[in-house]
Formats: sequence, C-alpha cells, structure tokens
Amino acid sequence: MMTICSRCIYDDRIPHITFNNDGVCNYCIQVEQLNEQYQPGNEVGMQALQHLIEKIKNEGKGKKYDCIIGVSGGTDSSYLLCRAKEWGLRPLAVHYDNTWNTAISTENIRKICAYCDVDLYTYVIDNKEADDIFRAFFFSGVPEFDASTDIAFAQVLRDACAKFNIKYVLEGHSYAAEGISPQGNNYFDGKYIEDIHHKYGTRKMRTYPNMTFFKFLKSILFNKVEFIRPLWYLNYSKEEAIKWLTENTGWQYYGGHHLENRATGFLHTVYNPQKFGIDNRNWSLAAAVRSGKMSRDEALAIYNTPIVPDPELVNYVKKRLGVSDAEYDSVMKGVRRSWKEFRTYKKRFEKWRPFFYIMAKKHRVTMSFYLKYCFPR
Repeated sequence: MMTICSRCIYDDRIPHITFNNDGVCNYCIQVEQLNEQYQPGNEVGMQALQHLIEKIKNEGKGKKYDCIIGVSGGTDSSYLLCRAKEWGLRPLAVHYDNTWNTAISTENIRKICAYCDVDLYTYVIDNKEADDIFRAFFFSGVPEFDASTDIAFAQVLRDACAKFNIKYVLEGHSYAAEGISPQGNNYFDGKYIEDIHHKYGTRKMRTYPNMTFFKFLKSILFNKVEFIRPLWYLNYSKEEAIKWLTENTGWQYYGGHHLENRATGFLHTVYNPQKFGIDNRNWSLAAAVRSGKMSRDEALAIYNTPIVPDPELVNYVKKRLGVSDAEYDSVMKGVRRSWKEFRTYKKRFEKWRPFFYIMAKKHRVTMSFYLKYCFPR
C-alpha cells in the first residue's frame, strides 16, 4: 500500500523520501527548517533581506550595475526584477536564449525590461547547435532532456558577472511557491552534457556555453560571484505575483509552470511523464498544500488527473529535431537510461565536498547544489 505524506502529497514513489512518526515527509520538515531560518514575510526576514540589499548597493557603488537577475519571461524572475527596482537596486537582466522560447516569453522579457527600465544582456546559442544537443539527449534515452539549458543559463550568469564586474546574482526561486524538488534519480553537469553530445551529437559545440569544472571553480574563487534568493525572505505568492504583473506591466501568463519555453514544456508535459512516468506537478501542488493555498484533496485530485500535452508541441519537437514518427515512437517506448551510464563530475564534487560546504556558506554556490551534488546517490 502506498504511503502518502500526511501534510503534503509526496508519496513513497519519490526516491529517498522518509516519514516521521506523524507521517510527515522529510521535505515538509525541510520547509519548516527553511521557514525557521529565513523567516519569510516577518520582521526578522525583512531585516535580513534589507541588510543584503544595502550590502549589494554599497559594494556596487561606482558601477553601472550592482547585481544580475536571470530572466526567462516566467513569473518569479519577472516579479523579482520589478521588486529589485523598487528596492533601489541597479540590476542587469540576463537571458540565455536556447532558441526554443515561446513568443509569449520573448514578449514578456521585452515588456518587463521596458517597464523596469533595465538593460538586457542576451546570449543566443546557434539554433542548429542547440537542436543537435537536444537531439543527442533525446536519442540517449536519459530523462534530463533539457539539462543543457539549465547548465548554460548558469554559466551565462557567471560569464556576465565576469564581463560586467558584478558580484551578485539574484535568483527568482521560491521554495514556498515552487516547493522542494525531491532529490530523485536525475542528475546533470557540464561533463554529462559533453559526454552525451559526444556520443549522440553530430555538430561541434562552438557556441554552447558549457560549464566545465575549471570555469566553475574560476567563477567561485576569482570572480567570487554570490547567489542570493530574495523571494525566500518574502511572503511570496505566485498567484499574487501573476496578478500584479498582468495588471501593471503588460506581462502575459504562459499557461503553466515551465511552459514559457518549448523544450522545458516538452520535458514536463510529454517526455518525462510518458517515457519515465515522472510527473513534476507534485512539486508546486505540494507547496500549495503546505502554504494553505489548496487542500490536500484538491491537490491529489489534480495530481491524479493525467497530463494532456499540446499535440502541436510534439509535432514541433519532431520537426526541429528531424525525428521521424517511427524514430520518435521507438525512443519513447525504448530503453530508459541513467546518468550513471555516462561521464560526469559527480565523484569529483563528492571528493571536494568540504570545499563546497564552505562555498555554500559564502553563497558562492547554492546550498541546493551542495546537498544534491556533493553526496553519494
């Protein structure tokens, strides 16, 4: 019989999940610990955030920009950019264009930057090269179809910091709204991208901004970039953020979590659910239950309703990747493979765990990186 958390909707199908004597899962307990540490929305939390804001302003004196905010056209990063301007910061908006953006997300980025009167720095990969990397991941049979976007975006942020002499990156992440992502069995890093592309790709990676171990260390030790998540200190509501953005900036909602980009939309609504049985809707649904925005029964009802993907999205992916109907069906019904079958930096990250713990405390890497990358799976 399946065990479901007594507080949220996570169940024992999630790898590494545990339950206490009251039936509460370790992820709900982790949220409690984060609330205790960051005190979102109350006086202690707001004072801590104000201290960080003043620190960024003071260290950014004399510079054109005092921080960087990565933007995707999504809710959280758009809202954070607006709040950063209200706080008197001078952000540079940075975007990695994997050439799979929806028209809505592209317009959202333009509108939000115009509303905030901030400059936008965009790095655009060659579209044929981007397609070749996505195609390689598709034919490799691993679940991390869109890993190349996450790695490249992180590297573009660090490169922009070095280019414009900026020390701080503000990330639009909210554990209250997005939930705590389970460790699961997925994994990716720069070596993983490189190895899968080497085995299944056909083009050279000339414009793709991969994050090698050397570039990662250089940013940490020499550029000393710090990553801060201001939304962790706020009483943040994604629903209220969507309402505010829509009414004040001309920003438009794109239909659901991760759907502002076609590659990410394909991953979450088609590829992972159909090939691997992975349904990541439980992240945000569990978060909504924990925060009292939704009842547990409501969330379970939604979670137990099958995902209905956009059929045009599947056709788009087939066309862009040059995949026939027969090839597509063969991959979707074929062998499920794991990151453990490819070369990665995982063992190196584990070996360097004491170093990365210190760097996490200094905000040079995120604590989530330390917890997910530096311990054995």
